[in-house]
Amino acid sequence: MGLLSNRLHRGSLKPGDHIYSWRSAYIYAHHGIYVGDDKVVHFTRRGQEVGTGTVLDVLLVSSGARRSLVPCTTCTHTNDTNGVVSSCLNCFLAGGVLYRFEYAVTPAVFLAKARGGTCTLAVSDPHVTVVHRANYLLENGFGCYNVFKNNCEDFAIYCKTGLLVVDQRTMGQSGQAVSIIGGPLAAVLSTPLRLVTTNVYGMVATAVGVYCASRYAADIGMRRDVMKVGVEDLTRRIATGALTVVEPSIPALVANNNAT
Repeated sequence: MGLLSNRLHRGSLKPGDHIYSWRSAYIYAHHGIYVGDDKVVHFTRRGQEVGTGTVLDVLLVSSGARRSLVPCTTCTHTNDTNGVVSSCLNCFLAGGVLYRFEYAVTPAVFLAKARGGTCTLAVSDPHVTVVHRANYLLENGFGCYNVFKNNCEDFAIYCKTGLLVVDQRTMGQSGQAVSIIGGPLAAVLSTPLRLVTTNVYGMVATAVGVYCASRYAADIGMRRDVMKVGVEDLTRRIATGALTVVEPSIPALVANNNAT
């Protein structure tokens, strides 16, 4: 573990750890909760999925483990699933490298990790609580999967913190989702500032600054539109349609954060 990498040795794993492994040429990472006994509970596309309506539906073809030609003798998955599954660690990693998501990092460390989806300023709950949430959602589901609005990272962060972005029946958006769209958006938002400086280095610095500000404002540990939701209450709300997912805009997040 360190500033540049969250890489983790298997022997250091503890129940309740939020782990991840990169997929699709480092475009996207798959996240889950290690619950002990070589098992990982994670949220996949095997349940009902809501598409993004963009080319990313094709590019991000799988956030979950790639199926091996040799069936795993440990994991038993069925087609009848709510999207939350339990896998052995090998199947979860799918040949990838093991990393641990960091919690309660300082603002300096958070901003130093330029890629989203690796850490948060939010504080984790005790491991026993984290494991309980993961196992409860394994039995009861976490709603419809969506790359930007309700994905595997949202699932793992909720298990760790019990926090959801909830405002008028809406929830969620993960750090890596902000990272994926934050770069291009930062370039767009910083374009009007070209009138301030024509120096290419100044324009790059401005774009980086806007990108970092968007990530910081969107982090679950900084947002003001989050609330603690009990796992039993969460599944009840999802089942009754009292809670849906939404993708908030990053400019609005920045504005709301500055207003507070």
